[in-house]
Amino acid sequence: MKSILVVDDEQSMCDFLSILLEKEGYNVISATSGMEALKTLRQGTSVDLVISDIMMPEMNGMELLKHLKAFNPNILVIMITAYATTENAIQAMKQGAYDYVTKPFKVDEIKIIVQKAFESLKLKEENIFLKQEIRSKRQFENIIGISSKMIRVFETIRKIADLTSTVLIAGESGTGKELVASAIHYNSVRKDKPFVTVNCGALPENLLESELFGHVKGSFTGAIHNKEGLFEIADGGTFFLDEVAEMSPPIQVKLLRVLNDRKFKRVGGVEDISVDVRIISATNKDLTHLTETNQFREDLFYRLNVIPIHVPPLRERREDIPILVDHFIRKYCKNLNKNKMRITAEALNYLQSYSWPGNVRELENVIERCVALESDELITPSSLPSNLYSLTEQFVVPSTVIPEGGLDLESVVGEYEKSILINALRRAKWIKKDAAKLLNVSFRSLRYRVEKYGLEHPDFKDES
Repeated sequence: MKSILVVDDEQSMCDFLSILLEKEGYNVISATSGMEALKTLRQGTSVDLVISDIMMPEMNGMELLKHLKAFNPNILVIMITAYATTENAIQAMKQGAYDYVTKPFKVDEIKIIVQKAFESLKLKEENIFLKQEIRSKRQFENIIGISSKMIRVFETIRKIADLTSTVLIAGESGTGKELVASAIHYNSVRKDKPFVTVNCGALPENLLESELFGHVKGSFTGAIHNKEGLFEIADGGTFFLDEVAEMSPPIQVKLLRVLNDRKFKRVGGVEDISVDVRIISATNKDLTHLTETNQFREDLFYRLNVIPIHVPPLRERREDIPILVDHFIRKYCKNLNKNKMRITAEALNYLQSYSWPGNVRELENVIERCVALESDELITPSSLPSNLYSLTEQFVVPSTVIPEGGLDLESVVGEYEKSILINALRRAKWIKKDAAKLLNVSFRSLRYRVEKYGLEHPDFKDES
């Protein structure tokens, strides 16, 4: 049971929040002053979340926040403020508060904020556990994820790492296929041997052939000496072939021989060269379709696809976005010598609503830009690039694949409808009348749905 400490100089507010939150299943303690709250904590009382009013005599909420963070940097704090002191609440977030709620607030609003706070805490705890589990294995340090799909990828990597079987990694551009290949290599008995990579789509056919297999002196114009190929350099280790679908048919034949016989000839050479390499390949294309249309050798496909791994696109693992964002913020704050930065819940919501056609690579680029250009220590919606505000980009039809355990249809449809409403309201600058026009519904219908999903906000406007 999660514990919550409510701090407010009005006993009636303490009583109200205590009753409300206890009904939700939380253990609630109350204090009518900042000093009393600190005394409670110093006596050893375990608290997961503090809800504190900002305007209190003797020690106000801002001062209490500083003491709380000094006492326990990981404690969650939600501030309660009146409309007139919203600026103070924003300042509190910059100093470590999780979120704030303005008076008068609705019952559902405080319930949702508390729920989100504990979800955030759970994500942090799971991420810490995951990092501790893999801290000694550098091969996992850049693969971030707690979603079920990414956990399956991690489990597969561990199972197959020490095998010699070929692996085919499929996934859209930017999903991290090379990171997965690197993880397989550095988890294996070959980890002290070379990990060699080549992008098959980045080189013309004649140059790619020379890079892969090497050449002998005089085999073509410019071949002024013998050259080792990458397969020779990778001997004893792992060879990662990225964009393998871009290989020309002649090179596909040569690669097939390496897989079958572990031998090849240099360009222009007659001598067989034997190698011991594990081949991992990756593609963002449908190789099954390419074999059916004779654009890729079927026999080569079967040899490459002994162990398939699918790296899911970011839109299918949105629960990973918060910890990815946290990882990239820390990374670029360090790289750019900037103070530790945080992201607001609203900005994070934009990131979780976006479709991410460029996947994790695109998310990383966005966060790098935010960290580089933001002069404040808080990333807000205004820090994000304008394309994240596009209504059409954010209307992503959810997957129609039904999991083995089934799904809650009403919940799925409700979440999708709620996402559309939020995006429309943002596009309309929170003017409900304009949002209704965007969605081709009546003003009354839109207002009903806003109230249904608890999307009311102090800045929402009914007309213009």
